[in-house]
Amino acid sequence: MRAFTAFFKKECLDLLRTGKLYILGIIFCLFGIMNPAIAKLTPLLLELLSDSLSENGMTVTAVSVDAITSWTQFFKNIPMALIAFVCMFGNAFTKEYESGTLLLVLTKGMPRYKVYISKVTVQMLFWTIGYWLCFGITYGYNAFYWDNSVTVGLWPAVIGYWSFGIWVISLLSLLSVLSSSYIGVLLGTGAIVFLCYLLSAIPTIQPYLPTAMTDATQLMKPFEASAYFKPFIATASTGIGALLLSVPLFNHKQL
Repeated sequence: MRAFTAFFKKECLDLLRTGKLYILGIIFCLFGIMNPAIAKLTPLLLELLSDSLSENGMTVTAVSVDAITSWTQFFKNIPMALIAFVCMFGNAFTKEYESGTLLLVLTKGMPRYKVYISKVTVQMLFWTIGYWLCFGITYGYNAFYWDNSVTVGLWPAVIGYWSFGIWVISLLSLLSVLSSSYIGVLLGTGAIVFLCYLLSAIPTIQPYLPTAMTDATQLMKPFEASAYFKPFIATASTGIGALLLSVPLFNHKQL
């Protein structure tokens, strides 16, 4: 446990020294502010553009915004935050392979599985902190300007996307073990997620895909366990499977 804690602290300090921690904080805070800001400014922007649009024969009607508008914006922006997160942590393993620093740690008696678990734990921890920071900022602004209670399915939808982010991290960690290239890790992760989105166009398969956890239409629906049961099982089983598979692969990886 002492070795795990030491390497965990080393990973956190590395994020601090490289500035990644500050960048992550800025990204998630910025998106948290942007969601209600865009919703609040939309009527004003349309009003400013109404004269030029009317000259082209287009009529602009009054637009009313509420918390739903802001939360819809949240689910449009959070994928970009996740992409930035993946790009930032995609080299968590590959940079160690290239620099050879892992060999120094392992020769001192640090078990390989503890190295792997500590890196994945750091990634999941900071995704969780960043995600809920973004959520908290948006929730606070929405509560101030509007009423969050109109989104009857808010919590299941928000927890669902957080779970999807955890699944992406488990996928990222598996590909980080399989590939020694940063570009290979990013392309592999993106290809699998993109394939899941493509397959979600098939109605019979869609409920069994982790991407179903990102369905923002659940915002306006009361919680139904049946709507989340299948995608949750798929997300949890494939995510845990990826993590369990990564450990023996990492133990036998040539560094």
